[in-house]
Amino acid sequence: MRIFLAGASGVLGTRLVPLLIAAGHQVAGMTRSPEKAQLLAAAGAEPVVCDAFDPDGLVDAVTAYAPDLVMHQLTDLPDDPARLAEGRAANARIRREGTANLLAAADAAGAKRFIAQSVAWEMTGEGLAAKDFLEQSVLAANGVVLRYGQLYGPGTYYPDNLPPAPRIAVDEAAARTAQALDLASGTYEVTDGSTSAVSPIE
Repeated sequence: MRIFLAGASGVLGTRLVPLLIAAGHQVAGMTRSPEKAQLLAAAGAEPVVCDAFDPDGLVDAVTAYAPDLVMHQLTDLPDDPARLAEGRAANARIRREGTANLLAAADAAGAKRFIAQSVAWEMTGEGLAAKDFLEQSVLAANGVVLRYGQLYGPGTYYPDNLPPAPRIAVDEAAARTAQALDLASGTYEVTDGSTSAVSPIE
């Protein structure tokens, strides 16, 4: 399968790239950072430097790759957890504008499948509105929504301790995502304690 992975240099994306390639897929890894493009190439992906807020550039990038599946792992969160509150507006924007732009690019490219990252915990205010927009938009396009628990493990906000539930180890989250490529359109939970790779939400 040809997979266009937006957010390939993020905490989940960097783990997904080698898993997908090891499974025999071809992967284009999108990042905003030219510096991280080299790391994606070293991992075996075709690096694509593009900004999710550049709709025309995104359409060009996705159509040029002609993927079977577009995967949305985009976030815009600060590296420092102490700055998380001030970064929430940026992350809400990427869930709205980034999602809309990526869906439009996937449609223009004729991609048959679309998978997007969401969250399994309760939200309020702007964050909830952005999450709802992402999920409703993806489902309207016959895509798949993966609601992840709070990530823990190396490179996350919880490298040495467990966050409140719902949660999932970041390496386990990546492994389950790599197994979720053929899911029927719907919303699924990816958390510790799930009885399968991903659990459908009625």
